[in-house]
Amino acid sequence: MPVTIRDVRVIMTAPPQDQKGEASGKAGKEIYAGPNLVVVRIDTSDAGLYGLGCATYTQRAAAVKTAVETYLKPLILGRNVDEIEDIWHICMVNPYWRNGPVLNNAVSGVDQALWDIKGKRAGMPVYQLLGGKCREGVLAYRHADGRDPIEVEDNVRRFMEQGFTHVRIQQGLYGGRDQRLHQTINPREGAYYDPKQYMKTTVGLFEHIRSQLGDQVELLHDIHERLAPQYAVQLAKALEPYDLFFLEDALPPEQVAYFRQIRAQSAIPLAMGELFVNPTEWMPLISERLIDYIRCHISQIGGLTPARKLAAVCEAFGLRTAWHGPPDVSPIGHAANIHLDLATRNFGIQEWPHISEQLREVFPGTPETRDGYIYLNEAPGWGVEIDEKAAAKYPCVHEPPRWTAARLPDGTSVTP
Repeated sequence: MPVTIRDVRVIMTAPPQDQKGEASGKAGKEIYAGPNLVVVRIDTSDAGLYGLGCATYTQRAAAVKTAVETYLKPLILGRNVDEIEDIWHICMVNPYWRNGPVLNNAVSGVDQALWDIKGKRAGMPVYQLLGGKCREGVLAYRHADGRDPIEVEDNVRRFMEQGFTHVRIQQGLYGGRDQRLHQTINPREGAYYDPKQYMKTTVGLFEHIRSQLGDQVELLHDIHERLAPQYAVQLAKALEPYDLFFLEDALPPEQVAYFRQIRAQSAIPLAMGELFVNPTEWMPLISERLIDYIRCHISQIGGLTPARKLAAVCEAFGLRTAWHGPPDVSPIGHAANIHLDLATRNFGIQEWPHISEQLREVFPGTPETRDGYIYLNEAPGWGVEIDEKAAAKYPCVHEPPRWTAARLPDGTSVTP
């Protein structure tokens, strides 16, 4: 008798996270309400056998919950848990319209939970089902922010002391902060920034860090699509002398054709993909070799099943992986990233956030870092569980995010 899907439900939680010198840019410990995390649990006809999958779209978490419990659950109840490929495709095409972030995350929760079940049934970590390890640990990079170059430098040094050799640097997060803005009267509410000030500040930041640290550390930077295409070309050229490991998300998905201009005018390595949800967005960049690292958020593209195929396509074209790994990915999702990293020959690097004590309480078995590398616990499946009593202590808050209301000094709404 096949093992079948007996129940599907969504667990939501938002544990606080403490950050040291990352999002806050402050040297001390700071506690803040964490992002909404969405986890799908699939229970099976085999008593005690269940799987967990990340479905975290933190900005629209409640919509994902509805998609899973109202639409996907009745579609897959009673299905054979071994038929992952067929279940993924049915879930993706059943609504007719597809490739949107809400549905993709819902499908990802189901997909990852089924892979967790398959690993547990086999008595193996998921990476073994993908062909086994290509490496023992996964190279990670961390985020160093700050109000000025000195504070950023201090935070980079702190990560270096912890053994990290790759650090992303920002001054004032995306688009900068504390800028002199020439605004209109009665400015509308929003997250304002000045693109030209941001560009000058960023070049100055890299000049300072390189002058103080030399080549002791690999540096990365995230434009976060905050620049018009021609400005992105200018910044890529200006940063080229500082030997970046990669420049991330120089353009929004709607403007990826401009990567041809960046490639033609700069040799800086490029990473892209955090906002991608549709294969037609990433395939031209891959096939024309216009980027060097694929940066997709695995749950946003539908789970492990499409991500492992994407990694294989990238290998054929000489690209490496650098899956999105911010705080708004659950530890289940982080584990999925690491399993795929271990089994992918063309792995490049893995983004890694601080994992707070509260997160570890809710998600026992979360991967750990040692000397700049991430390691799994080698348990079957993902190796990460969820303590639902602990999760219930940290309820989600559903409200529109403020940081995505990006505006230019004159009030124009732009991509965040």
